[in-house]
Amino acid sequence: MQHERVIYESDNGESIIIAYFFPYFLRGLSGQDGTKANITRVTGAGQDGSTITNVVLADRDLQLKGGIKGNSKDEVEKYRLKLLRTFSPKSLGWLQYEYGNLKRRIRCQVETAPVFAKISTSYRYQDFLVDFICANPYWQDLASVKSEIAIWRGSFEFPLELVEEGIEIGFREPSLIVNVFNSGDVACGMKIQFKALATVENPSLFNVNTREEIKINKVMEAGEIITVTTHFQNKRVVLDQNGVKSNAFMYLDLSSTFMQLEPGDNLLRYDADDGIDNLEVSIWHTPQYLGV
Repeated sequence: MQHERVIYESDNGESIIIAYFFPYFLRGLSGQDGTKANITRVTGAGQDGSTITNVVLADRDLQLKGGIKGNSKDEVEKYRLKLLRTFSPKSLGWLQYEYGNLKRRIRCQVETAPVFAKISTSYRYQDFLVDFICANPYWQDLASVKSEIAIWRGSFEFPLELVEEGIEIGFREPSLIVNVFNSGDVACGMKIQFKALATVENPSLFNVNTREEIKINKVMEAGEIITVTTHFQNKRVVLDQNGVKSNAFMYLDLSSTFMQLEPGDNLLRYDADDGIDNLEVSIWHTPQYLGV
């Protein structure tokens, strides 16, 4: 398939494209599907079979096979060193896999650095093999999806016609509810941003489907931004005051839950105890998938 390729970006700043062309030729990627599950089961006295009590996904193992080709030994050596530097086990990275028009990526760790093998007596071509382990087994979209609930939209446009009763330069979105659609295969976390245009008292976000809520017990002043992140292993509440960021967990209401977006429709409603018209709310999420 000519539209299949792998792009790897290491946290150390190195990147490489491996596709159906040289000098880095893609021979195959395995492990991108077929997610393995660890199933917990219990059997009661006299019970036939068992009862499944929990299902969690195991780490994902990926194996990348490719080849390098050069016109001289020095050129082959240069390509080998590039692979070794990029696929360093000392640095995490993102592996992007493109299959036709489908593009997804996954966070991974190099488990086995490139292993090279000569397939003939010629120095010009060598195979290589790289093993990865992905602690988070889910593939992700390349970019997050942004949903805006409470925002002001500009309506000022040209040509401009002045009338006695005045002109409308902007309007407030009338809906208090937005449907955030998660196109992924599983639930995912999100980033919620509460922005105060003027004084706002105790802003909140309520999940109509699950009855869960995130509430901030604070009187926000103009320009303040509070960002709540609900991702697994990355739960945070951050206050931004004129570019100065600080921990804001103390403002989180004790009844709040770090709610997730279930696959499909998620109806979310924003609110505030006072100054709701001064509040802007934006939500970002990155859908997660079981395979490619």
